[in-house]
Parts: sequence; C-alpha cells; structure tokens
Amino acid sequence: MDAEFVTLSEAVGSAALAPSRQRRLLIATAESCTGGWAAQVITHTAGSSEWFERGFVTYSNEAKVELLGVPAEILAQFGAVSPETAAKMAEGALKNSKAMISLAITGIAGPTGGSPGKPVGTVCFAWCRVGQPADTETRVFAGDREAVRRQAVIHALQGLLLRLDT
Repeated sequence: MDAEFVTLSEAVGSAALAPSRQRRLLIATAESCTGGWAAQVITHTAGSSEWFERGFVTYSNEAKVELLGVPAEILAQFGAVSPETAAKMAEGALKNSKAMISLAITGIAGPTGGSPGKPVGTVCFAWCRVGQPADTETRVFAGDREAVRRQAVIHALQGLLLRLDT
C-alpha cells in the first residue's frame, strides 16, 4: 500500500474515532468500478474493525438491486453510472448494515464502456449519513483503468473525511 493510501486510511480511522464524538462512527462502503479498493484502503490500518462495519462490491446491476436495494427503475432510467444510482447505493449500504455513514462509487474505468454523455473516466460518488439524504458528485478522471480507479478511491475517501469532520 503506497504512502498516500496509508495516510488516507489513518486519517479516516482518526476521524471516525474523534474524541469529540460520543461514540465511534461505523463506515460502510458500496463499490462498483473500484471493486472493493476503498474498503481495502480503509481496513489497511490496524484496528479498523473499530470504524469499518462492512463493504459491498456490487459490480453488476443485479448485485446493486439484490444487495443494496437499488430500484431497477433507477438503473433503467439513469443507468448504473449516475448520481441517482450512487445515492441509492450509499443509502442501501446504510440500510443493510450497522454503519452510520457510507460512501458509494460507481463509474466507467475503461478502457471501454464509455459513451459521448458518459465518457471513460466518469465516476459518480455518494456519501450518506443515517437520517440524511445522500450527497452526490460526478467526476471525470483522466488516465488508464488503474489511474481512474485510483483517483476514484482517493476522491471517495477524501469526501468521506470531509463528512466525518462535520
């Protein structure tokens, strides 16, 4: 694990266990194009069972529906790579876990699969806290498959850190 990921892992753990909180914040992840990489980074730090509850790798649309409860209508109307799907993934991760905060990542890492409206490198993110609506964001990253996935994990964890600090 490279230094940037180690630093992110440690920062997520510290933020989830901040002494100013009455209790730790448990985290869940819902990942598609990153294949569990965000969960791997979070759990790199020893003791991560104190803040990481579970991760869902829902690469197929069927898995998104079955494991996270993403409505098939959302997938049909907006596609797997959409803010709407990312939001439902993050909400589903909370509903199907004991976590208090979640992140979701769904995108087109390439080298194929893009379209004019959603080019390769398009990644949709969502972060959600129990009892609150999901925050979503879409980014288009440059580079090959590995670069897109790496940037997506970093962005998702940086977004999680921002939301853990509030």
